[in-house]
Amino acid sequence: MKKLLLFNLLLLSVSRLPAQADLTNYAESILQFREEYKRDFLANERSPLRSEEDLASLRFYEPEEWFRFACTFERTPDEKPFEMPTYSGITKPYVKYGTLTFELDGQKFQLAVYQSLAIRGMPQYTQHLFLPFRDLTNDEATYGGGRYLDLKTSDMEAETVFLDFNKCYNPWCAYSDGYNCPIPPPENSLQIAIEAGEKMWVGEKKKK
Repeated sequence: MKKLLLFNLLLLSVSRLPAQADLTNYAESILQFREEYKRDFLANERSPLRSEEDLASLRFYEPEEWFRFACTFERTPDEKPFEMPTYSGITKPYVKYGTLTFELDGQKFQLAVYQSLAIRGMPQYTQHLFLPFRDLTNDEATYGGGRYLDLKTSDMEAETVFLDFNKCYNPWCAYSDGYNCPIPPPENSLQIAIEAGEKMWVGEKKKK
C-alpha cells in the first residue's frame, strides 16, 4: 500500500513539471521579446530613444500568461478604407481587416485589427496587421495615448488566434513629440484594465 501511495505521489509531482516548465519558458520568451524590442530602438536612426540610459527608463509589467488570450477571428473583407487620425494632426490610410473576440472574467470583448494601406505594398509589411487599443490603465500605469500590438495575416489563418497583451508597446509619441502616432479608434477602447505589456515611460519626454 505504501509503495502504491509513493508511486502515485511521484506520478503526481512529475505530471506537474511540464506545466511549470512551460510557464518558465513562456516568461523567458517574453523577456527575450523585450530585449529585442529595446535593441530595435538603438538600431533605428529615427528612434526617440538613442542611449542605454533612455532604455533603462522603460518599464514593463511582469510576464503573465493569463493575459495571452485564445480568440475567435472574424474577417471583414468588405470594409471601406478610412483615415485614422494621429496625435500630430495628420491622418493615415487604413482598412479594418477583421475583429478578434476574447473572454475575460466571463465577459466577451472585441478588438478591431487594421491594415495600413500606406505600407502593405512593401515586401517587409505585406503581412503586417496593426492593433491599437486603450484600456483603464491609461494615464495611470500606462501611456495615456494607448498602446499597440503587431500581428500578421498568417496569424489569422491559424486554428486558434492568440492575442498576447504581454507584447503590447507604447507608440513613439510616449517618448518624444514630432511623431505621427495613430490614435486608437473608439471601437478599440476596452473598459477593463490590461495590466500587461509596457508601462508608462519614466524618462524625460524629448522634443524632436
